[in-house]
Amino acid sequence: MKLPNADQSAIPPEKIHGYLLSPTHPTGQFKAAFFRSLGYRQVHWRQLEKDLRSILENDATLGESTEYGQKFEIKGCITGPAGKSAWLVTAWIILAGQEIPRFITAFPGDKK
Repeated sequence: MKLPNADQSAIPPEKIHGYLLSPTHPTGQFKAAFFRSLGYRQVHWRQLEKDLRSILENDATLGESTEYGQKFEIKGCITGPAGKSAWLVTAWIILAGQEIPRFITAFPGDKK
């Protein structure tokens, strides 16, 4: 299945430059090290946003349904600015009563 309304998906900029690419965020710093190894930097966060959106073309799997909404996972491969490729798992949620998917996070994954 495809992520519903993927073409309207929301990726808050602070989720990328303030979390995934932040070397000082308590949780994000570990993800930032991974993304830095692919060549992504905070100053060029829009490239990571573009690459995360490219994964939206892949099939989504249903995740947990909570009081907040329905979660989804989408796996895909990105190639960073350094020319290195890696598989990611991206997490999305459609909040209860809404129709637009919102980006939650991304982390290293595998092709499976």
